[in-house]
Amino acid sequence: MNMNFNRAELRDKIHGCWIGKNIGGTMGGPFEGKRELLDIPGFTTPKGEPLPNDDLDLQLVWLRYLEENGPFNMTALDLGEYWISFIVPHWAEYGIGKSNMRYGIQPPLCGAINNDYWKNSNGAWIRTEIWACLNPGNPDAAIKYAFKDACIDHGIGEGTYAAVFVAALESAAFVESDIRKLIDIGLTKIPEDCRMAKAIKLLLDNYDNGVDWVTTRNDLVKQSEDIGWFQAPANVAFAILGILYGKGDFKKSMITAINCGDDTDCTAATVGSILGIINGKGGIPEDWQEYIGDKIVTVSINMGCDPRYPLTITDLTDRVLKLVPVTASTIRNYSVTVTDEPTDTETPPLDGSLEGKRLFERSEYSFDADLGYGNAVISYDRCPRIKLGESIGVNIRIVGRFWGIPENLSIRFITPEGFRVDGPRSFHMEQGSQRNDYYPTANNDYVITAGENVEAQNRIIVEVVCQGRPSVGLFEMIILG
Repeated sequence: MNMNFNRAELRDKIHGCWIGKNIGGTMGGPFEGKRELLDIPGFTTPKGEPLPNDDLDLQLVWLRYLEENGPFNMTALDLGEYWISFIVPHWAEYGIGKSNMRYGIQPPLCGAINNDYWKNSNGAWIRTEIWACLNPGNPDAAIKYAFKDACIDHGIGEGTYAAVFVAALESAAFVESDIRKLIDIGLTKIPEDCRMAKAIKLLLDNYDNGVDWVTTRNDLVKQSEDIGWFQAPANVAFAILGILYGKGDFKKSMITAINCGDDTDCTAATVGSILGIINGKGGIPEDWQEYIGDKIVTVSINMGCDPRYPLTITDLTDRVLKLVPVTASTIRNYSVTVTDEPTDTETPPLDGSLEGKRLFERSEYSFDADLGYGNAVISYDRCPRIKLGESIGVNIRIVGRFWGIPENLSIRFITPEGFRVDGPRSFHMEQGSQRNDYYPTANNDYVITAGENVEAQNRIIVEVVCQGRPSVGLFEMIILG
């Protein structure tokens, strides 16, 4: 996929995305958490004073990561280190993810443990715009980044499905303006039977059958009663409801979404970013642009003595635009140029479900490890907690980095006193019989058994040696007591 974006047009869409985000976060902020139907007039905050909002703040940290390290080989663990270093809040899933990481638990496992409620919440889909803006017109690329981001504090739950859905929709919005086609693209990237998909399908069924927006809102609330408030399925649906029933009109769409209640700063900010991408800065009413101004106010970032964050929407726009060709270059068969020539792009296919399925073909209780010569996915057969004398199963799947080169490996486990690991200690990484299976792979099962001494945190160090290579793969498995 080769795309050329006219510089001015692409900048206008990115600019519109961030202005819309700032408008929605500020307008919806004062009503966050209200569960009743609302009837707001518009802004209730002073002119020129945007409210601070974690929806935008967290994405500034990801921008910092990319500017300091580039997007090449970025992992969820890399972003996790920036979470701990620069993101202040400890509330809800943010705090759970950080607490687990400080305990040595890596993503996506750190987003799953002790997180049964908040892994389905709103913290991830509200920070997808940066991945969409850096991968315009390529939803499959955007969702890979969004998944790495979301799984840190949501594991593989509804919050992560929501982030993938919204990132795909926003990325596609750079080249497609039909909201129904954009919704369909987003739905192809997430499991058909997840709560996120069911909420969007309920919304579409009601809309197509002429059901009014208030009844539809109430139906969405009832559908999500069993998982509670501040959860992703209903709130993402509220944002899309605003756009559908608002007929794409910026003001009507945003106010309708806010009037649904619940996580109103998030729903309004996402309405603003989607319509900002579709229509550009010029599609946002001038009086609202003037009211919000250009300033970014932060609340969730540790600025320290070395702030590297944009302080205006204009600066944010220019810095994101500069990274677009660099980020696109990391995705195979996808290139983006930004020139003064006319935009020449492709519309993403509506049946592109393969990449989404690949993201979720793994255990909820898993994490990745870079071995140098390959990558390992470590998957527990249940939540990694253990009692005296208990056992837990773990699968270690290793995929070589070098196409078509089979390898011989040996593995060693350094365990806490009394722990035992049963399973193969030497094995062969074999290449497949098909061209796309030529990356050598090994897949082995192990059983970890605790002895009579179980601590709160039990650290198993794993050493994987590839014969004839200088790199030694090392990673830790943390088993909670």
